Formats: sequence, C-alpha cells, structure tokens
Amino acid sequence: MSESKMSPAKKKAMALAMATALAAPMEGLRQYAYYDPPGILTVCYGSTTDVVKGKKYSLEECKARLDSDMLNAIDIVERCTVGKELTVNQTVAFSDMVYNLGPKPVCDKNKSTLARKLGVDDILGACNEIYRWNKASVAGMMIALPGLTKRRNKEAEICKTPDQL
Repeated sequence: MSESKMSPAKKKAMALAMATALAAPMEGLRQYAYYDPPGILTVCYGSTTDVVKGKKYSLEECKARLDSDMLNAIDIVERCTVGKELTVNQTVAFSDMVYNLGPKPVCDKNKSTLARKLGVDDILGACNEIYRWNKASVAGMMIALPGLTKRRNKEAEICKTPDQL
C-alpha cells in the first residue's frame, strides 16, 4: 500500500508501534521512580506523567504508560505539522523526540530551528536538526549526554530513511 493511500488511523498505528519499539530500549525499564540526569521524576520507560515516588509499577502499567505517552507525542507532532506530508518514519523520529524532550523541538518556531524548518516544508533539513538536541541541563550547565547523542543519531537515521511499506 502506498503512503498516499494509507489511512490516517493505520499510519498512526504503525508510527505508535515503531516509536514505542524505538523508545523502550533507549529508555530502559525501571519499575520504581527515579530522577533522570536533569532531575525529573521518571518511571517505567521514561514516563514523567503523574509519577508516584516510591511506588512499584507493574510491567503492564509500564507498557500502558509507554503507549499512552507515545500516542500523546504522536498527536503533538500531528498538531504541530498540520498540512505537512510526513512519512511514517518521519513521524516516528519526531514523536520519539517529543516523547523524550517535550514538544519544543518540533513545535516552538521561536526556539527551534527544527520547528522552523518543518514550518517551511524543509523536512530533510528538520531531520538534520535532530542531531543538535543531544544536550540536557545538568547542574545548571547544558552538556551533551551519550545516551541522548545515541538516541538523536538513531532518530535522524530513521527520519531520513524512506518508508518500507
């Protein structure tokens, strides 16, 4: 089935399956809440939504959180790229960024060259901007983190790879 004939629901389902498969090993599974390097209370596969400190989350709860949080990230990408013809792979790459970093890289045209490039349909340029989002604030300083660098490299690779449907 060609990309243009794929239903929006099928495209979203494919993006969700691929994006959760990307995020899970990158995030790792921790069933007890912890503080990530920037100091955000996190649990399961990197979920930061309504985390209860000290609670043990079941594997089922963690999988449900990943699906729910990633679906929210996909929805954000869709809202911020209305009218753009993103491929499934591009949707996966940008959704994983939103899942990991929040909406700013994809949506905030005032603070993100990636978002500005998406806004003018420079999709390849936006894919190339992914590499720049490998830093986090640690002890008040923005530093490149190896895990973020690895993740951004994978997202950029996926973003620039044509869909194999």
